Amino acid sequence: MHTINTIVVGGGQAGLALSRCLTDRDHDHLVLERGRVAERWHSERWDSLRLLTPNWMTRLPGHAYAGTDPDGFMTAAEVANFFGEYATSFAAPVLEHTTVERVVRQADGFAVTTDRGRFVARNVVVATGWCDRAAIPAAARYVPARVHQVVPSSYRTPDDLPSGGVLVVGASATGVQLAHELHLSGRDVTVAVGSHFRLPRRYRGLDTFWWLDQIGAFDRTVDDVADARAARREPSLQVVGRPDNQTLDLATLTGIGVQLVGRVVGVDGERVSCDGGLAASIASADQRMRRLLGRIDAAIERRGLTDEVLAPEPIAGVELGDPLSSLHLGQAGIASIVWATGHTRRYDWLELPVLDDRGEIRQRRGVTPVPGAYVLGQRFQHHRNSNFIDGVGRDAQYVADHICARSALPHPHPSVRTRQN
Repeated sequence: MHTINTIVVGGGQAGLALSRCLTDRDHDHLVLERGRVAERWHSERWDSLRLLTPNWMTRLPGHAYAGTDPDGFMTAAEVANFFGEYATSFAAPVLEHTTVERVVRQADGFAVTTDRGRFVARNVVVATGWCDRAAIPAAARYVPARVHQVVPSSYRTPDDLPSGGVLVVGASATGVQLAHELHLSGRDVTVAVGSHFRLPRRYRGLDTFWWLDQIGAFDRTVDDVADARAARREPSLQVVGRPDNQTLDLATLTGIGVQLVGRVVGVDGERVSCDGGLAASIASADQRMRRLLGRIDAAIERRGLTDEVLAPEPIAGVELGDPLSSLHLGQAGIASIVWATGHTRRYDWLELPVLDDRGEIRQRRGVTPVPGAYVLGQRFQHHRNSNFIDGVGRDAQYVADHICARSALPHPHPSVRTRQN
């Protein structure tokens, strides 16, 4: 048994950001990671994936992108290396290849059981991230066995799929990227479209994320919204990082021959039922986009920048044919389904009374109802960009301060300062 002041579960962006903050405060802690540092970036990303945010936004406490392409978008391998360099830069106390199996409360804090031994800690932080596990609809179980099913975390290249057409379910960033790649590989592709938030990659000559940063969109907090739960369930952005900085959206896809259908509402063998809301979903996404671009236009005018930037560019509409209420997989030649339907989180190892009726961790700025138990890296944890690489640092600083205030007396046990394999 090992005793330490604070255990951090997860060695991705959230766990490393907190580790840096705790290290800066000379606070005794250990990070437990089931694989390697930033394991998901190593093993759960497709080959062509790039960051959705420009490289200059890759900022963590005490560390930032310093390469030669600040306006570009790092590949998955480059992101994994970035996190590895970050961990090395402050000798992050990470115990790799260690799976947490159980966390329970006890008199002197928490008992953390892993496949490599048991730890006792005064504080425990869940930093396993928002994109924990693929959320696969229950309807997937009714897909015929002949159809290959895959989630983005296990997809690498088009060659991973059998020959034939592909149905991509989901139209946020992941869905449109994979649909585009699969179409370019020579396959017939259909996209089932649900709620999404359309954005151009660049607007008026500058990256849209630069504008969002300038107008304070990422600084919005849960205190600024009427319903925090609803805000955390808002559609994901349909924006893609590409070397050519071109926009990739549903208009792009329909322009090259990708077919769109409505949201999947049921599967009965070869028959996939789609709702009739395709046009409404696209109209709603366009409306949200135009409201946001209007805020950017207003900020440009307010700051007297109208003559310093380009005029607003026309936004292409999405060309729709007659909507289909159902899709016969066999008749459409579809041999594969990609479930790009987002993520869920499972905390079956976390035996603490901190989960709400949806199975999410109850928290306020990362502080849960159980003293000494914290969470980090949740979507809209406090700021709009809390689960971004560029946003997790603010939450990490807050959680680190809270932990250190709670642990005002020095812990008698030495900290583990070397990453162990």
